[in-house]
Amino acid sequence: MKQIISTLSTLLLILSAATAFAQTSDNTRYVDPFIGTTNYSVCNPGAVLPHGLMSVVPFNVMGSDLNVKDKDSGWWSAPYEYNNKYFTGFAHVTLSGVGCPEMGSLLIMPTTGTLDVDYRSYGSEYTDEVARPGYYSNRLTKYGVCCEATSTMRTSIERFTFPSGRANLLFNLGNALSNEVGATLRRVSATEFEGMRLLGTFCYNPQAVFPMYFVVRVSKTPKQSGYWKKQPELKGAAKDWDVHSGKYKIYSNYGRDMAGNDIGYFMSFDLQEAEQVEVQVGVSFVSIANARQNLDAEQPTRNFARVEQEAHDAWAETLGRISVEGGTEEQRRVFYTALYHTQIHPNILQDVNGEYPRMEGDETLKTSTNRYTVFSSWDTYRNLAQLQTLLFPDKQEQMIGSMIDMYKEWGWMPKWELYGRETWTMEGDPSIPIITDAWLKGLRGFDINTAYKAFHASATLPGKLNKMRPDIDPYYTLGYIPMGVYAADLSGDNSVSHALEYYVADNALSMLAQSLGKTADAKLFRQRSLGYRHYYSKESGTLRPIQKDGKFLSPFNPEDGADFSNAPGFHEGSAWNYTFYVPHDIAGLAKLMGGRKQFVDKLQMVFDKNLYDPANEPDIAYPYLFSYFKGEEWRTQQTVSRLLQKYYKAQPDGIPGNDDCGTMSAWALFSMMGLYPDCPGSPYYTLTTPVFSKVTLHLDPRYYPDGDIVITTDRTSPSQLYIDSMTLGGKRLNGYRVSHKQLVEGRILDMRLKKFLY
Repeated sequence: MKQIISTLSTLLLILSAATAFAQTSDNTRYVDPFIGTTNYSVCNPGAVLPHGLMSVVPFNVMGSDLNVKDKDSGWWSAPYEYNNKYFTGFAHVTLSGVGCPEMGSLLIMPTTGTLDVDYRSYGSEYTDEVARPGYYSNRLTKYGVCCEATSTMRTSIERFTFPSGRANLLFNLGNALSNEVGATLRRVSATEFEGMRLLGTFCYNPQAVFPMYFVVRVSKTPKQSGYWKKQPELKGAAKDWDVHSGKYKIYSNYGRDMAGNDIGYFMSFDLQEAEQVEVQVGVSFVSIANARQNLDAEQPTRNFARVEQEAHDAWAETLGRISVEGGTEEQRRVFYTALYHTQIHPNILQDVNGEYPRMEGDETLKTSTNRYTVFSSWDTYRNLAQLQTLLFPDKQEQMIGSMIDMYKEWGWMPKWELYGRETWTMEGDPSIPIITDAWLKGLRGFDINTAYKAFHASATLPGKLNKMRPDIDPYYTLGYIPMGVYAADLSGDNSVSHALEYYVADNALSMLAQSLGKTADAKLFRQRSLGYRHYYSKESGTLRPIQKDGKFLSPFNPEDGADFSNAPGFHEGSAWNYTFYVPHDIAGLAKLMGGRKQFVDKLQMVFDKNLYDPANEPDIAYPYLFSYFKGEEWRTQQTVSRLLQKYYKAQPDGIPGNDDCGTMSAWALFSMMGLYPDCPGSPYYTLTTPVFSKVTLHLDPRYYPDGDIVITTDRTSPSQLYIDSMTLGGKRLNGYRVSHKQLVEGRILDMRLKKFLY
């Protein structure tokens, strides 16, 4: 009987928690998709669902001197820039917050009047931009056309409202944000066509290519339709008789298959004033048949309003996972836009029938759950993975399941995976802290033994057999990586950066091994994680590259490498951006530096002299390191507050550089809530002052049956910056770091604040 009563009580608790879980407000009103659309933050205001495969985005980065950033005249990695003026259509399937150009193809552009298929002349300036979660619109000044877009998980629908007269729809497959070229087209009917566009070559990897298949349907039968193709530049006599040499050729009397590097399809209409034409697009990375099935399943009827409403509802549910009280209107906009950005990638890859392309293979596989892609793991292992574990544990289990399946499919965990291809972008072994974090926080919906097998291989195999850590051999024997062992990309020698990433990964692996009862492994990997000590130079007071002869690099300037310039030993940063990146042994690092005072003074100097880079992942946790030392926690509270005010704003440049698939946004989100996971893989948070008087995390009761986490303060003024005292679950906290277990079981974290330090 006691067991029955206990079971019923548990069920009632879960049901009660589930009810509370569902009672959330509509926070979409605070999201401003234009935040992060300039200052190289490379976000965009397009229509996308949470973790949706399809995104439809205004493409304004080519074809005109009106643009301040243009893909044709320089390095640019986003389909949209806020300050650009020249719109050349909606792009389909794009990336948000990445550092290399990719995706952004199948450009759909409305025009009026005489048919022109050259994007350098058919583009238009625009006004009246509107963007909200799941929706985007503008008005083209050149044509008087209103353009609207929304999306489902794998499809989009665009609605174009035209003036009277001749109207054109241009479907450009020759241009994209990708460096790859090549496409095919086939007319299916007067109102439907299908095809493929080749994409890939992301961040230096010429073999990481993949096809995107599509089906396009329009709501009205065109008066005329056909293909176009850019013709090669001919020479000699051939040029004299071919009027299309080096120009676009329109095929108005040809209706079979078309292929080429710069091709497109057009439809022309005679319309009345304010007449609308709608365009539906379905995509797949498996086949055209699957693209059509996706379109049929997710848009069985053409209904723009329904799709837009469902997109809104999906975002409202996702953004409702956190509720806040207090703070300013701008802070709420920054906060919920950050949450919005964190829920774009990784995105699903599988079609409605469960099919997806095998990792690094040509076969098609099938899943009964979600298969995720776009794992920018070097970035996201630092905070975004921890956010998913806390707020969206069901999705995190599926994402981890996808990572493990990738290992099963080709023998390695993903480092920077993109649509079934490994790009090998950046360094380290980032899957280890991601999965360790989830495991140590209680998630169990994935195959941890297979994951550990993968981790053990990447942590122990010799370099010639180790795709994840190709320069690992001296790391085994010396405890560090000297200069000149490995340089695989344009950034040159990254020996110190590589080693630091391995130290962090091995520390996480040590904790995972310990939890699985693998004591010997735990000891080995923990010992290896302390090898960073080899790099510490008393002369420079920083970590410093070591030459093959075992001596420190000389001459050496620890500020070299700032602003993402190349510097020996460090990848996209200076020695100051990396020296404190030993999150698993802060006490040991402080000892090397001469003690607590020297550590704190040096770290404070990094901020005082503007050596801290808020857009560089290795140092983004620096503000929280003060709190490892009793009496210095106020520096964390002060510094985090100042950084939030300086770099995170409700305006287009309101993210400090590349958002890195939500990593920068996750930093702001955690910091504004008042807790931060500053050691990847370790199930702990460092506490700081929240910007709101109350934050409620509506946790999934299937994973967290104790209920929601509520963070409260007695804030009545923005000047109340410093924490005077804290309780968790009604018990006084004496330190500023709490475990995940403490947090979810204590549930109520209350902070009493003060204006001044003393």
